[in-house]
Amino acid sequence: MRKKYVFVITPLLLLLVFISIIWGTLTSQKLQNSEPQATDILNIRLLISAPEHIELPPADQDFVLQTIENKFNISLDVEYTLAGIDYTTRLADLINGNNPPDMWLELSNDGGSKSALDEVIADMSPYVSPFSMPNYYKYWVSEQVLKDYQLHNRFYRAPIPYDKNAYRSYYIRADWLEALNLNIPTNYEEYLSVLRAFTYQDPDNDGLNNTYGFTTSGNSATLSTEWPEYIKNGLIYPSYTVNNKLIDMGTDPQFEYVINDMIKIIKEGLVDSDWFLNQNSEHIDKAVQGKAGVILGETADFAYDSNHRSIQVRSRAYNPNANWLPFNPFGNEPLRSGIDPGYPFVFSKMTTDTQPEKIKKVVELLDWLAGPEGFLLTHYGIENQHYTRSGNTITLIPPDKEEDKQRLDFLDIWSFFTPETPSVLGFHLVDPALTQRDKEIKDYLASLPTKDKLGTTLTPPMEIDVDAFRSKQHEFHIKMLFSDQSGRNWPQYRDQLMNQYHGAEILKNYEEKIKLSRIAKK
Repeated sequence: MRKKYVFVITPLLLLLVFISIIWGTLTSQKLQNSEPQATDILNIRLLISAPEHIELPPADQDFVLQTIENKFNISLDVEYTLAGIDYTTRLADLINGNNPPDMWLELSNDGGSKSALDEVIADMSPYVSPFSMPNYYKYWVSEQVLKDYQLHNRFYRAPIPYDKNAYRSYYIRADWLEALNLNIPTNYEEYLSVLRAFTYQDPDNDGLNNTYGFTTSGNSATLSTEWPEYIKNGLIYPSYTVNNKLIDMGTDPQFEYVINDMIKIIKEGLVDSDWFLNQNSEHIDKAVQGKAGVILGETADFAYDSNHRSIQVRSRAYNPNANWLPFNPFGNEPLRSGIDPGYPFVFSKMTTDTQPEKIKKVVELLDWLAGPEGFLLTHYGIENQHYTRSGNTITLIPPDKEEDKQRLDFLDIWSFFTPETPSVLGFHLVDPALTQRDKEIKDYLASLPTKDKLGTTLTPPMEIDVDAFRSKQHEFHIKMLFSDQSGRNWPQYRDQLMNQYHGAEILKNYEEKIKLSRIAKK
C-alpha cells in the first residue's frame, strides 16, 4: 500500500511544484513590471515660464536636452509658456484635467498657498535637503531663507535661485534728447518736460506727429507697476516697510494721488495711447520702432550693444543713431526695494503619491542645474565651442554670424533655474563682445540705490483667497482711471478691499511674517 500510495501522490506533488514555479515566475514578473528597475527610463514632465519669441530646438539639435537625458537616464518633457495669463491658464488646465506636471514654477499671487490647501502640491521635506541638493544649498539658498519661505508651517515650496542685484531702471532715447537740445532729466518736473518734447516736438525729425513720451503694457487688465507716478508719490516697487509697517504699492492710501497724476499725463497725450491694450512686451516693440522715448527695463543687458535682442540693438535696425541710456527721473531716490526670493518651484502631490522616484530624479536634475556643470552648459553652451575655460575664467567665443547668435537663444529657456550670476559659483566671465558703452551701463546700474528689502517672502493667511483680493484691487484701479477719471473714490474702494476682501488680514499677516523673520536673523 505504501508503495502504491507513493506512486499515486508523486505526480500530484510534481504538478503542484510545477504550478508553484509558474505562479512564482508570473508574480515576480508582475512585481518587476510595477517597480522601476535601474535600467528603466522615467518620463519626467516640467512646466516652466519662458521669454517671448524663444523656442527650444528639435530634440536632435538640443545639446542640453541630450546631455540631461543621457546623464540622468530620463525622458524629459519641458513645457514652457509666457509668464502671466498664458501660464496660469495652462497650469490650471493640467491640474483640472488630473494631469499635472511632476514639477512646475508656482507663479500665482499667493505663491502656492491655495494649491497647498487643496493638496495639489507636495510636502518637499522628504526630497529637498542639503544632502539631496548640495549645490542648491551651497551656492544659492540658505536654510534660513527656506525657513522663511514656508507655507502654513509646511515645506511645500522652495525658491528658484535668484539674482540679488537690482537692475530696475528707466531708459531714455538719448539721441532724441540731443536732437532737441535737452539734458537727461533728474527730477519729475524735468521728466514731464521731456515727455512733452518727445510727444510734440518731432524728436525723430520725420515731420510726423507719431511719437509719445512714455509707454508700458497693461495687458488689458491692470495698471502696470512701471509708471513713474508710483515713485513720485512715495510708493517703491514692489513693497517695503516703514517702522515695521508694510507699504503695499497697490493698496496704499497714497494710491489716490498716483491715479490723479497718471490721469494728468494721459489727458495731456504724453503716454502711448494704446498702453492699456499692449500685451506683454508689445510696449518694448513700440519703443524699438521709435514710437516712444521712455521705458522701464529690469535686466542688466536690457540696452547692451552685445545683446542682439536688446532694445538698443533692435532699435538700431530702425534708426542707426538710436541710443537708449538708463536714467533715474527722481535723482537719487530708489526705484525699487532690495531683492528677496521670487517665485518657487513645487512638486506634484499626485507624483509623490504614485511615483516618488520621479521626484528624486527631478531633485537630481535641479541640483545639477544649480551646480557648475549645469550652469555653464545652460548659460554658455559647450566648452571650446561656445566658450573657453582657464581655471575659473570663462571666456565667451563671439559667434561669427548673426544667425549663430540666435541659435543659442534657446539657452534662455534652459537657464530657467539659475540667474545670470556666474560669480556666485566662483566664475569670472569675460565677454569680448561687451562694449565700453555696455560697461558704463553696467556700472550705472550697480550704482542705483535701493530701499531695504523685506527679508522674507510674503504669503497670505490660510484659507484666504489673495487672488480675489488682488483682482478686486485691479478692478478698482481701472475703474478710477477710466470710469471715475479721478482717484477721489479710492478711500471708499480701499475700505472695501480691507474689510470685504480680507485686505487688512492679508497685510497684517505679511507684517507679522516680516517681523518674525527679522527677529530670527538678529
